[in-house]
Amino acid sequence: NIHQATGGVGFEGSLKDAYQLCLWSRLASRVLLQLSTFEPENYDDLYASVQKIDWTQHMSVDETFAIDCFTSHEEINNSHFATLRIKDAIVDQFTETAGSRPDVARERPDIRINVYVGKTSSILYLDLSGEPLHIRGYRQHTGLAPLKENLAAAILFRCKWPSMAKQGLPLCDPMCGSGTLLIE
Repeated sequence: NIHQATGGVGFEGSLKDAYQLCLWSRLASRVLLQLSTFEPENYDDLYASVQKIDWTQHMSVDETFAIDCFTSHEEINNSHFATLRIKDAIVDQFTETAGSRPDVARERPDIRINVYVGKTSSILYLDLSGEPLHIRGYRQHTGLAPLKENLAAAILFRCKWPSMAKQGLPLCDPMCGSGTLLIE
């Protein structure tokens, strides 16, 4: 059940499917596991909605986490404050149940949480990809305007390059800055 969504693609599948997507997708930037949808009216509703999730199912008190929050809500209009309320809901749950709390790590957290607070509904995701998937690991130095690897792969896919390559047709990149199109 694959469907196009704003800024991405959604699908239904197993956790194994999601991890395979993390490993093998040439086009994805991130792979997000939807944990919850809710309709908060204010910051207290946001806190309560996040508290309903059993966080021990997704992380331990010894792991670090980070939250990326985006909002277009009329009342919940400060993404920094929304992020703090989400963080409070998670750490308060751990403090109540385990007596201690996990730490926040802005760089290289063990767990990354994405929250989109929309005008009418909100979605909370667990980021399964960690680092952005466009980072392939081969690039040591970048030019002034490097092309993201997943965008290069998407361009090649859209112009049907895989079938053209099977026919033995050549690929010419006249704007070859750092060779991203050719490498992908």
